[in-house]
Amino acid sequence: MFVGIGYDIHRFVKNRKLILGGISFDHPCGLSGHSDADVVLHAIGDAILGAASLGDIGELFPDTDDKWKDVSSQILLNKIMEVVKEKGLLVNNVDVIFIAQEPKISNQKKEMEKRISEILDVNPERINVKATTTEGLDSIGRSEAAAAQAIVTLTQAAKM
Repeated sequence: MFVGIGYDIHRFVKNRKLILGGISFDHPCGLSGHSDADVVLHAIGDAILGAASLGDIGELFPDTDDKWKDVSSQILLNKIMEVVKEKGLLVNNVDVIFIAQEPKISNQKKEMEKRISEILDVNPERINVKATTTEGLDSIGRSEAAAAQAIVTLTQAAKM
């Protein structure tokens, strides 16, 4: 069993679509970033890379490379999974927490879990998405930003 932790935070900006866990949310602001700034998938990607001892998302997809400008984080996570599978590892489970005052994600959590499970090729029952606020504290509490933390376990793929 291999364990990794991931964290990501992005600032809210106007005139940008909000994507969380690979799902579009109806919200007046999106998150600012080089890619689509999906903090949920970024945290999961970093946790997977950490568990596999493969660095971090910024090393694989630097914001100085225009190739990754506005790219879907689902594509980034697919590429991470290719590298992890080449190393003979599989995702066992994911636990991720979205940290923001808004939007409330409770109505779309199951959809997020399903989408994440599809990207990672793992049973949706092994994906857990939850949310919390910062009770009005700091930049997240002022609705200036949103963050996510993830913990992932990987296992060695069965040898044929």
